[in-house]
Amino acid sequence: MSQSMPYRNPARQQSRQMSVDPHNEIHVRQDHYIGIDVGTGSARACIMNERGDIVGLASENIGLWQPETGYYEQSTTNIWRCICSSVHRAMAQHNVDPATIRGIGFDATCSLAVFSHDTDEPIAVTGPRFDNADGNDRNVILWLDHRPIEETKKINATNHNLLRYVGGQMSIEMEIPKVLWLKNNMPKELFDRCKFYDLTDALTHIATGSETRSFCSVVCKQGYVPVGVDGSVKGWQEDFLTEIGLPDLCEDNFKRMGGVNGVNGRYLTAGELIGTLSEKAAADMGLPTGIAVGSGVIDAYAGWIGTVGAKVNLSSATLNAGMAKNDVSQAFTRLAAVAGTSTCHLAMSEKPVFVNGVWGPYRDVLIPDYWLAEGGQSATGELLKHVIETHPAFQEAMSVAETFNANIYDYLNEHLREMQDKVRAPTISWLGRHFFFYGDLFGNRSPIADPEMKGSVIGLSSDKSIDGLALYYYATMEFIALQTHQIIEAMNKSGHIISSIFMSGSQCQNSVLMELMATACDMPVLIPRYVHAAVVHGAAMLGAKAASTDKDGHSEPLWNIMDRMSKPGKAVYPNKDEGEKKLLQAKYKVFLEQCDQQRQFRKDVDEAVSGWKR
Repeated sequence: MSQSMPYRNPARQQSRQMSVDPHNEIHVRQDHYIGIDVGTGSARACIMNERGDIVGLASENIGLWQPETGYYEQSTTNIWRCICSSVHRAMAQHNVDPATIRGIGFDATCSLAVFSHDTDEPIAVTGPRFDNADGNDRNVILWLDHRPIEETKKINATNHNLLRYVGGQMSIEMEIPKVLWLKNNMPKELFDRCKFYDLTDALTHIATGSETRSFCSVVCKQGYVPVGVDGSVKGWQEDFLTEIGLPDLCEDNFKRMGGVNGVNGRYLTAGELIGTLSEKAAADMGLPTGIAVGSGVIDAYAGWIGTVGAKVNLSSATLNAGMAKNDVSQAFTRLAAVAGTSTCHLAMSEKPVFVNGVWGPYRDVLIPDYWLAEGGQSATGELLKHVIETHPAFQEAMSVAETFNANIYDYLNEHLREMQDKVRAPTISWLGRHFFFYGDLFGNRSPIADPEMKGSVIGLSSDKSIDGLALYYYATMEFIALQTHQIIEAMNKSGHIISSIFMSGSQCQNSVLMELMATACDMPVLIPRYVHAAVVHGAAMLGAKAASTDKDGHSEPLWNIMDRMSKPGKAVYPNKDEGEKKLLQAKYKVFLEQCDQQRQFRKDVDEAVSGWKR
């Protein structure tokens, strides 16, 4: 169904008509939708009503095993148990009648889940036995697992054309390197029994019994090229899989990866109806059978769904909150920044846009026929945490913060304001004018895609006080903002038209960081109504789309659902102070030089020691 076609849900219209009594009062039992978000550390469930309000929210920590350095494993059995517990508690919060649940949507990390194709039971992913003897069913290799180092090198050495669509090289965090590692380490007879899912697709499989895969999962993380793109015929690239040593996956028309769309497999875009909740899954969740289940997405992509559809009052040149027009073309100007431990940057475009160091462009992963690009910062929340906790004044600052019943970030922000007042500085940024921090301590994801990048500091002093900590903390926020500018600049130079940032995650609550972001990037930053729940809110919208499917298989366009169910956001505008603008422009120039010079320094030294025997 075309995204631009008008859609009316007959069932919704009829229920509203029947609810109007002669006194013109409306008595209607609201429909509800469930969103499920499986992150790295927890599973969350939200209950959303038909107006888009979250009326229940609960989470539960999921298990994580680290059998060796660099290995990270989870269990779909454990994850499903946590999901069901969260659903029960979220429903209970508002006494939601299970009979009002119309649809369920899932999102999850882009992790690899392994099952047996003959018994549909989990298959363990840790050697040497690769069995479930410990009873933990550890059948998930987490996205951040770095075991397939050599496999990733082998894949990228092919220079296959499909690598164009993952930023030039496949990341070790993606799923094909992990499948290849299993092929190289599992007993052959066991590997031959394996079928593979992205975690999101594994969850919809558990919920419905369907083998349907999502375009979001296979296109973004598994090397699937949509049919018609660059001559792709079946989606999966047989020559690529054969060259890297996985010809086994090509057998039976790629059945173990989900098959060929329309032949022996089925692939859907975000929220399209996969099927209905099975009897077992319904019993686990405490819900009736037959509830619509939508095709899932990777967690960051649910953040896009949960933020960029909001009506916001920016300017007459963009969108006014009072205007009815809020069509999908406005998504092209909006960067979704999904911030947590790291930050993902997602941008939609009408045509494919290739950007060095940015994953994609990916077609059909959220809205049919449109393209998504995914950039990111390897560490933002983790970087702030690291800088603060490794400073000599950290314990002293924590003690003071606790006396004010404040978290460390709010306390340091207030301390920076006091420092500003003390020296009568025009802005907080003035305090850090001679402190230059480059913070790629965890490597660079975008836009230079260099995992060897590190940090550097110019202007380091011997100050061990809380003032010194606050200054270092400020410089870290400034780095995050300037690198966001760098990523947007690279994307726009390549053809994107980004003019605003739609944030989600706990960093939205950091007013100093948001103000810095807006001024450094010279564009408004939009903060969603549900700061901590934008991702799971987006997942619930997938459930609403699935529930809107009529008898002919047509469903309401996702953008229309986002437009209707998204809540107005709060805008943070760039500072109009010309002095701060000039300062941050000068700091950005230094930032770029620090980035370029580090790479040049490494090159110079590598050349100098190239003949040195070790």
